[in-house]
Amino acid sequence: MKRLALLKTLLEREEKRRDEQMAAVRAAAANAEAQQQQADGLTTYRSEYCQKWSAQFRQAAQMEILRSYHGFLSRLDQAITQQQSVLEHAGRMVEVQRQRLVEREIRVATVERLIKRREALLAKIADRRDQKNQDEMAQRLGAARAHAGLS
Repeated sequence: MKRLALLKTLLEREEKRRDEQMAAVRAAAANAEAQQQQADGLTTYRSEYCQKWSAQFRQAAQMEILRSYHGFLSRLDQAITQQQSVLEHAGRMVEVQRQRLVEREIRVATVERLIKRREALLAKIADRRDQKNQDEMAQRLGAARAHAGLS
């Protein structure tokens, strides 16, 4: 019985770890979603920025404004590239967390199987003990009847 209690304690601990890992997966997925929204926002802003200024450049534009436009566009492209790297990293972290969750779920399932085996073994032992007691009782009754018949 001690082993069964230990296994049940182990199961509780593993289930808690699995639940914590589920939370980590959700957090990583939320972060990846936030990074995707940031990347989409930057891309949309770049597109709107280009459209706005391309209309103004159809008219005459000073060289200083043109340089400023291209400089800002270059920094915006760098930010988009950097955000794509952050987004890729966030995606990899989601996969890492999901893999860890699978490992935790396997551990929980393994402990559950051990508990079922232990319970089955204990039930089998109890059944054997009950059968032995019933056999001994029947034997005693038979012996008592035989003894009563001889007397």
